[in-house]
Amino acid sequence: MKVPKVGWVRFRWSRAVPEGVKSYRITRDTAGRWHVAFAAVPDPIPAPGTGEVVGVDRGVAVAAALSTGEMVSASTLREPERVRLLRLLRMLVRAERGSNRRDKVKQAIARLKTREVDRRKDWVEKTSTDLARRFDVIAVEDLKIGNMTRSAKGTIEAPGKHVAAKAGLNRSILAAGWGQLVQRLVHKAPGQVVKVNPVYTSQRCSACGIVDAKSRESQADFRCRSCGYACNADVNAARNIRLAAVGHTVDARGGDRVAGPANREPQPVLLSA
Repeated sequence: MKVPKVGWVRFRWSRAVPEGVKSYRITRDTAGRWHVAFAAVPDPIPAPGTGEVVGVDRGVAVAAALSTGEMVSASTLREPERVRLLRLLRMLVRAERGSNRRDKVKQAIARLKTREVDRRKDWVEKTSTDLARRFDVIAVEDLKIGNMTRSAKGTIEAPGKHVAAKAGLNRSILAAGWGQLVQRLVHKAPGQVVKVNPVYTSQRCSACGIVDAKSRESQADFRCRSCGYACNADVNAARNIRLAAVGHTVDARGGDRVAGPANREPQPVLLSA
């Protein structure tokens, strides 16, 4: 590759690039690695044509739960790597500003965090490709992730509450790759992604349709107090998302649509004597 004012530069192919590409971009990440990206739009993944519809519920404990019962989590740092990152962060606090030792610690932290980002991107690419190949319609919640991850620190006049806990939740949401997964699904399966209204998807029973907040016994357990249906809470939400998307027409190449739930209002809870 010939770079202006630099000359010919060797690089390693990570994937095939179509012929006729004329432009590229060179970037350097926080870990000091150089990358070259060629401007090429890949072809979308063809739909399987089976008519299968899947609901995808995104969460923190489980990054993506499918209506089929599958649960997948985004790859992140392993426990020894987390311990090392914590130790490096403590060393950074004690290091003198402007010193060589501080620069070395910052580089080590950047390498660990870049490793986490690479693993999350790899998980997003593999998961989105798998869903695009297996299902004709992929239903997800229409979440406003930017609003959900907004800081809670507030202002001097009106300081926020539980700022540290909210910051931790924000980091967990971003680490789960919610936005990246849907973005890549739209790129790879245009016209097959349906966004549904997230109202009551985690409180509604996917078997009888009754909405009851107390049916979700814990983060992982859902047991309907009306019909007795028991299921993993994330899988139950994914099945509600699928049910909300069934019956809605999807444009052939028109991107995604927003579908509302079948019942928006809470239903009365019927309890046995």
